[in-house]
Amino acid sequence: MNTSLPVSAPTPDIPAPDALTLEVKGMSCASCVAHIERALKKVPGVVEASVNLALETATVRGNNLQAKTLEAAVEEAGYHASVRTAAKKPVAARGADPEQLQFLLAAAFTLPLVAPMLLQWVGVHLMLNGWLQLALATPVQFWFGRRFLLGSLKALKSGTANMDTLVALGTLAAFSLSLFQLVRGRSGMHDLYFEAATVIITLILLGKWLEARARVQTTAAIRALQALSPEHATVLRNGAEATIAIAGLQVGDVLVIRPGERVAADGVITEGRGQLDEALLTGESAPVLREPGAAVTGGAINLDGLLKVRVTATGTETTLARIVRLVETAQNSKAPIQRLADKVSGVMVPVVIAIAAVTALGWGFIGGDWAAATLNAVSVLVIACPCALGLATPAALMAGTGVAAQSGILIRDADALEQAQALTIVAFDKTGTLTEGRPRAEKFVSFSGDENSMLALAAGLQQGSSHPLAQAVLASAKERHLAPVAMQNSRTLAGRGVTAQNDGKNYWFGNRRLLQDLGWSDSELDQHQQAAGAEGYTLAWLARSSEAGNQLLGLVLFRDTVRSTARAAIAQLHQLGIRTLMLS
Repeated sequence: MNTSLPVSAPTPDIPAPDALTLEVKGMSCASCVAHIERALKKVPGVVEASVNLALETATVRGNNLQAKTLEAAVEEAGYHASVRTAAKKPVAARGADPEQLQFLLAAAFTLPLVAPMLLQWVGVHLMLNGWLQLALATPVQFWFGRRFLLGSLKALKSGTANMDTLVALGTLAAFSLSLFQLVRGRSGMHDLYFEAATVIITLILLGKWLEARARVQTTAAIRALQALSPEHATVLRNGAEATIAIAGLQVGDVLVIRPGERVAADGVITEGRGQLDEALLTGESAPVLREPGAAVTGGAINLDGLLKVRVTATGTETTLARIVRLVETAQNSKAPIQRLADKVSGVMVPVVIAIAAVTALGWGFIGGDWAAATLNAVSVLVIACPCALGLATPAALMAGTGVAAQSGILIRDADALEQAQALTIVAFDKTGTLTEGRPRAEKFVSFSGDENSMLALAAGLQQGSSHPLAQAVLASAKERHLAPVAMQNSRTLAGRGVTAQNDGKNYWFGNRRLLQDLGWSDSELDQHQQAAGAEGYTLAWLARSSEAGNQLLGLVLFRDTVRSTARAAIAQLHQLGIRTLMLS
């Protein structure tokens, strides 16, 4: 990566916890990883140091760690580091635009140099003027390729070698040989090799751009989890409501959570009752009733009722923050195969340089053609770059854990991901895993025989509600092109349902508990429920009360929809010889 980044103001010494994460800039290959890990492990108190090339982070564990000391160790090794603090976003992901721009500009200068070679395939023989080739190659070599030159100088100062060393040696050798030939007056097709230097740099810049894109995409899962936490919270301070940033919450604060709002932090309900959508944790499509004394999780959605919640955990101690940390730790962890790749890559650079030197000397002294000797040595340097070996494994782990998290699968660490290839049994939860996690109104039982009228009444009661069952009713009414019946004085009954009025009559739509409160007996409700054949369904009842008395109008039966990919996924596992179980 770019090693010419300015050094920021030093971070003050902060007594660190058992683990610290550093954001590291300037790494280019696994040799950099090994060098930084060695430098960090020399710091007093460090027990373990693990550097992730793909995420550009270093995780350090130990006792009495000091942020400034760790940063200084990385800086002395030739790289730039800054400790990740609470104020920093915990996802080390750079945008791809700067990398894309550098690649496109370098490609624009390189294409004219490569074009004559490409035109030969169609019988067109063209040769650019040597001095024009020099003019095109110079900015690519010394401007777009400066990151490799600076990186190799830093590596040299610290007594190491890395991928930048190989690229700088190879391209400078090709560029210098071409310039020497041009000054000597030799500018034939087989005398100048400016295009070789520019193509190498341009292709590596393409790789950097793709690498940056992959980093942004594979950290999308963590950003999506972070987005579940609101930025502000309403708290009671001195008897009055105040809106504060979520970072200002303290344990013991009382949150005021209105219908439709997310819970800002983990806590316990002190007043109010309501149904919460906790799908972020459970995957369950059906909301759950929470009453005073019940624990709630930050990120859950309050669907109805006004709640007051006493905060029990904030910041990095909330359940949602721990889930984010789990995903990030998995992306930062190293599998056994990656540790092997790092060891191999760490010694490859000096070995490759030695082989290139032997190649140059062999061709030069034995063959007598030092131009060919130089080109062959350049080929060794470029082709043998160990960057792919050092980057492919962490990039694959990062992509795998990121895609899994987006699908709701949390992987504990890289070891677990690598060992997954030996699985013999997979156990599935049903809701949100084999099913969509979104309820659908599948059956309508009207006790008067008119399903459409009953559905229009139910849709009218659910107008404006964000409850998942309400959305399912409204979607079914829309599918049947039914207009919801206009209602007045609509009111949400927390944990039970809704009520409203139409034409002087009261309508009720909700669960069995609502009907029991209105006076219906269990035996009567059981009779209708059995007649509906409601096995596996969630039931909602529609009732009406007027001067003539109470009347049951019908039932709506909801069920989660099986995922379209579930059958194929199970079948594929069976083809691999893996048994499948469902726990529900």
